[in-house]
Amino acid sequence: MPEAVAAPLHQRILGDIEQKIVSGQWPPGHRIPVEVELARQYGCSRMTVGRALGQLARSGLIERRRRSGSFVAQPVAQSAVLEIHDIRSEVEALGLAYAYRLLRRRRRTAGADDRRRLGIDRPVPLLELACCHFAGDRPFCLEHRLISLASVPDASDQGFENVAPGPWLLARVPWSAAEHTIRAIAADAKIGAILDLPRGAPCLAMERRTWSRGEAVTHVRFVYPGESHALVARFEPARSGA
Repeated sequence: MPEAVAAPLHQRILGDIEQKIVSGQWPPGHRIPVEVELARQYGCSRMTVGRALGQLARSGLIERRRRSGSFVAQPVAQSAVLEIHDIRSEVEALGLAYAYRLLRRRRRTAGADDRRRLGIDRPVPLLELACCHFAGDRPFCLEHRLISLASVPDASDQGFENVAPGPWLLARVPWSAAEHTIRAIAADAKIGAILDLPRGAPCLAMERRTWSRGEAVTHVRFVYPGESHALVARFEPARSGA
């Protein structure tokens, strides 16, 4: 029988790291040994190690952060585009711990841009909130929300330090209509700082407006790191009128 041909070294490195990730030995967020350490372990050049890590990054198993190293990638979360979902449920479905942080809370009167976002034509009082949701120790998404206090006056008395505004609203205001807009954007300096992304990194921005009995309730914009989130829509073929 012919002798088995040994796999190239970079494939062996790739296979070893992949096995540790798939088996759960290295969980999401685990920091992978640096290239110098792996090169020493396998007795090869950093170029060989870099080739293996590059292939793992392209496959989505790891993420390489500039000046920080390589880490096991978080699982890709999926949101149903046609549903109003709970971010905590999304995170916990990935098997990760959920956390929430309020970044800013401000009460003011709606300006022209606010009225456009809410779809109203009068300067109502509103509550502006900025929040960050976490999956494990990693930022999961950034939320910016406007709540019309004309429609939800009780929100004025809620601090939102310990509870996210989304589930609070869903529990109190029976929405009757919603509109979603989805865009691909690049992280600017502010988004990058909050989501721990380099400037220009691809992100998914989902904006939503909701109404209750014809009155505007809220406008919210969620920004997700593009490589760790997918939006899904389920639909059926239209029936022909013929």
